[in-house]
Amino acid sequence: GETILRPTKEDVFDALAADLLLHAHNCVRSFGDVHLALSGGSTPLPFYQHLMIDPRYRDFPWRRTHIWLVDERRVPLDDDRSNSKHITAYLDPAHTDIPKNNLHIYDWCADDIEAKFTHDLQHCLAWREKGHDRLDFALLGLGGDGHTASLFPNSPALEERAQPIRINAGPSVTPPDRVTMTYPLLNAARFCAFLVLGESKRDILARLAAATQEHPTPTPDDIRELPALGIRPVEGALRWYIDHAAC
Repeated sequence: GETILRPTKEDVFDALAADLLLHAHNCVRSFGDVHLALSGGSTPLPFYQHLMIDPRYRDFPWRRTHIWLVDERRVPLDDDRSNSKHITAYLDPAHTDIPKNNLHIYDWCADDIEAKFTHDLQHCLAWREKGHDRLDFALLGLGGDGHTASLFPNSPALEERAQPIRINAGPSVTPPDRVTMTYPLLNAARFCAFLVLGESKRDILARLAAATQEHPTPTPDDIRELPALGIRPVEGALRWYIDHAAC
């Protein structure tokens, strides 16, 4: 993928927002709408705020935007650990032009969550031409252990080759259990963006760089150890948005 390196967090946000805005308008022009998969956590939440309040991005096509969650903890929606709670606080349909039905939030603890999420995704994308029925943009984070989404090192969901959504659980998953998009779905996306900020990410970025130098095409063992290496869009763009502090 391509690396976009900027001095400060705000500069990184600007670069990412400009690319996302352009991409969103292109998708709306081509397909009538845009499907974004967003991550939670302390890194992307300030970016969503930036996107909402900066006047340069006020013409973002929110009315034509679908919001999906890249991953979520299996906790109630009012739990402070819930990505849904925090993302909807920033992208609240009451304060934006996002149609309420386009913000795809679920009962993540439900037994049928995999089937429900999968059905909704496929239903919303079904009217597009075959080959275009995929996510338009996925915003991903990077954990200190190399995980992205809720694809943790040596966890069961890393082996999924068909289903787009999986519950990921077990000793290798940081509790509580997660619902996550899988490689088949993320790697079909039109654009995958990693947002990586701050000194705390320096070591893991160095590990990823070393692994990539040793094996430009990651081995299955590389991916089990550092799941972020498994994000390799088949026909889409891959960009890393990084600040100087993370290098």
